[in-house]
Amino acid sequence: MTGKPDIAFIGTGVMGRSMAGHLMAAGHAVHVYNRTRDKAQALLDKGARWHASAGEAAAAADIAVTMLGFPKDVEQTYLGPGGIVEKARPGALLIDMTTSSPLLARRIAAASAGRGLAALDAPVSGGDIGAREARLVIMAGGEPSAFERATPVFSLMGKNIALLGPAGSGQHCKMANQIAGAIGIVAVFEALAYAKAAGLDPSKVHASISGGAAGSWAMTNLGPRALSGDFAPGFYVKHLRKDIAIAVAAATEMGLELPGLDCARRLYDRVAEKGWDELGTQVIYRLYTTL
Repeated sequence: MTGKPDIAFIGTGVMGRSMAGHLMAAGHAVHVYNRTRDKAQALLDKGARWHASAGEAAAAADIAVTMLGFPKDVEQTYLGPGGIVEKARPGALLIDMTTSSPLLARRIAAASAGRGLAALDAPVSGGDIGAREARLVIMAGGEPSAFERATPVFSLMGKNIALLGPAGSGQHCKMANQIAGAIGIVAVFEALAYAKAAGLDPSKVHASISGGAAGSWAMTNLGPRALSGDFAPGFYVKHLRKDIAIAVAAATEMGLELPGLDCARRLYDRVAEKGWDELGTQVIYRLYTTL
């Protein structure tokens, strides 16, 4: 026995697989579930224990962590029959690290409290690279006592870790991140498309402007990928479109107009219409040759 809490990890995709791996490397017993078992195989080969459902995995652990795709997946996994809230051990800590709805996060927190469970919404930023290198930004919402309990686990997966407020606050912070990110990606590739149309070498322009006021994470990391023709997903278009939709809905609920985000939404809808939903968000650069 290590004395460390057993952890259930549900959702072992591009990011979740790396995140769960860090927990195992630190000596935690990890119980896993994923809709597609082969995506968890690398963890199983290292000693993780497979379970037939998210609820069963949660029932075997002191802490349950989820990293899923869409709010509907989160709702079913936590609140559905046989789900995590129903099956978790008394006193367990539930941590949803999916980018999801602030309203849903509050519902999960309320349902969890009704069963004597603690819950945090803790979406992350940093993509596949941040997950692999354990330097994710982790934005949490929930009770301070739950956050304190989760901090040792968070520290194995990320570097910039903060409690933003009560349930739903982590998701609101992630929406702010996604708004800036989505609009920023559009700005990067409009600039590079402009350079190309002006007869300049976009790679040389990128080198000139990326270190100045136009610099950003997207400029540094996504610009070179797109210019080299690499549209593989570090972050899927379909997931950014999901996040934009959540942000638009939350802003509408607050009576806030976000014209920049609306522009990004319309452009990424065009990207999806071209069948590029399964590619990385940098594929928007290709859109400017077909507008």
